[in-house]
Amino acid sequence: MSGNTDKNKTSKKRKLSAEKKFQIFLEAQRSETPTGELLRREGLYASDLTRIRKQVQEGAIDRLSAKPGKRPKVVPADEHELLKKELAEKERALADLSVELVILRKKTNGGSWER
Repeated sequence: MSGNTDKNKTSKKRKLSAEKKFQIFLEAQRSETPTGELLRREGLYASDLTRIRKQVQEGAIDRLSAKPGKRPKVVPADEHELLKKELAEKERALADLSVELVILRKKTNGGSWER
């Protein structure tokens, strides 16, 4: 029965923080610890390490290709959609106010001429 419990522990999918992934990447690169031992200790598969290495490479390429001194601002997709919606609402409100301003100007100019 204990073998079944061990299997359940390792089959659970863990979410690793970016810092933890980078720590694992660095440790794998140093090669002081055999990769198999590192993977067993962290409860990972070789494919997980491959994915982490690819993510580190992509992140490094993105960062190195950015213009010097400027960090690209990453906005989550849900926040982006919220900002787009807010912008559309403000544009509608501005258009409504513009129409009201035109009407008020016509009334004001028209009223002063009629006197």
